[in-house]
Amino acid sequence: MHIILASKSPRRKELFKKIVRRFTVAPSRVDETKIQEIDPVIFALQAAQEKACVVGKRYPHAIVVAADTIVALKSTIFGKPKNLLEAKKMLKRLSGTTHRVITAVTLYKHDNGKILNDYEITSVTFRKLKKEEIESYLKNGDFRDKAGSYAVQAIGDVFVEKIEGDYDNVVGLPTRKVRKLLKQFKRTLEADTR
Repeated sequence: MHIILASKSPRRKELFKKIVRRFTVAPSRVDETKIQEIDPVIFALQAAQEKACVVGKRYPHAIVVAADTIVALKSTIFGKPKNLLEAKKMLKRLSGTTHRVITAVTLYKHDNGKILNDYEITSVTFRKLKKEEIESYLKNGDFRDKAGSYAVQAIGDVFVEKIEGDYDNVVGLPTRKVRKLLKQFKRTLEADTR
């Protein structure tokens, strides 16, 4: 069964390799900023499903796996920053807080209309960040294309005080959950062919 990862994220691709040996990458190019939903979990689920469906139409016989990661502080959604100034504002807001990293995952097979959605939430606590620490991190440009303006593998102990939950989820893909969902999805497809 052909499997496609609907993502251009190099981090997500590396994590997906832990689950599936052979797969194809096909980014969806879905514009998440057009999604109007204000509930963080529903927002992420909608974005992941939209990505999976867009790619699924192009590859109707494949299992498409799509994901969307956002950072949420209470009900405020932090997506990818548009620029350096927005990244700085995000990190200042997240400083000294415990926020949620939510990754929604959708598995989709277009030719038989099968779809499976789920999500993972990990709590991340930031230390109180100094202005210089934020500016030093932003200089390397690693904030670009990252929900909440940070890559946990790049900031490590400098920003993070505590992580509760799946670390891979904070990087961009909850590998344990995706492995379980993929098995479940394949079983459903096999049951349909009997």
